[in-house]
Amino acid sequence: MPASAPAPDASALTSSRRRRLTVVVNPNATTTSPRLRSLVVHALSHRFDVEPVDTEGPRHATELARAAVEAGADAVVTLGGDGTVNEAANGLVDSGVPLVPLPGGATNVFHRLVGMPRDIVDATEHVLALADRWEPRAVDVGRIGDRWFTFAAGVGLDASVVDRVDQRPHLKARFGPWFYTAAAVGTFNRHYVRNPPKLVLELPDGRELHGVTAIFQNAPEFTYFASRPVRLLHGEGLGTGHLSGAVLRHSRPTVMPGVTLRALVPSLDLGRHRAVDGVPGLTSAVIRSTDDRPLPFQVDGDFVGGTERAEIGVRPGGLLIVA
Repeated sequence: MPASAPAPDASALTSSRRRRLTVVVNPNATTTSPRLRSLVVHALSHRFDVEPVDTEGPRHATELARAAVEAGADAVVTLGGDGTVNEAANGLVDSGVPLVPLPGGATNVFHRLVGMPRDIVDATEHVLALADRWEPRAVDVGRIGDRWFTFAAGVGLDASVVDRVDQRPHLKARFGPWFYTAAAVGTFNRHYVRNPPKLVLELPDGRELHGVTAIFQNAPEFTYFASRPVRLLHGEGLGTGHLSGAVLRHSRPTVMPGVTLRALVPSLDLGRHRAVDGVPGLTSAVIRSTDDRPLPFQVDGDFVGGTERAEIGVRPGGLLIVA
């Protein structure tokens, strides 16, 4: 009898199989359009089996990402901004299914942090090339309350600014960082000069840091001002296993020029300002209101709402990405 043919190599089968991608599209993202959606999906279909799905409202991307995991998708691609990335990441933490972020928003902070090209055509070509060298890598994610964040979160002034900007999406799209600047000045003068919300950050060692605003970074950059990186706190990266935090003790007008300068000069560390308590190497904490007013908070540049108490934490290597 003729010898049996050798069994096919399992790894060869795996590498030759077309991966299944669920593409989560935010049709309302700043630079996303129906035409762009069609072009991206068509291009990806040359190397992957693609299922596009559109978000229909807040937190929907989280539901879609979880559904993709349950359906056996090999990865979840997001076409949108940092808010879409954040929501999808909240559905993918600890799932073993990687996130592939395509830029479709105004600032696209996370996309820049992980090395994704800023231009959507270049980014799509980059993902197509990754079909032959598919190497998911793990990054840390931070947590505030029940929300994960990929690069930054804030409680107080910056969250109030984000809330104001999100209420005027047409101005956000037209003027970008300049509208953020105007919103920051207006919000500060109206709500933080005379009677800002009061908070305390309770640390595991028993220290209590009182103030009016707190920020937490999981990455080197807090955000970008156009092409300029805004590095508020130093010593962070997506794989350090901890966060950097800071609490602004008060919001007197006399301290704001120095705070603003440190925000715009990458070599200066905000945590070293005389009105700021820096908390490097943060792995857990509790933040709460001290005047019974809900504290506004944001994750990855999206306003979430108000809370009187929230736990802060980090999940080392909790999210897989391909970029």
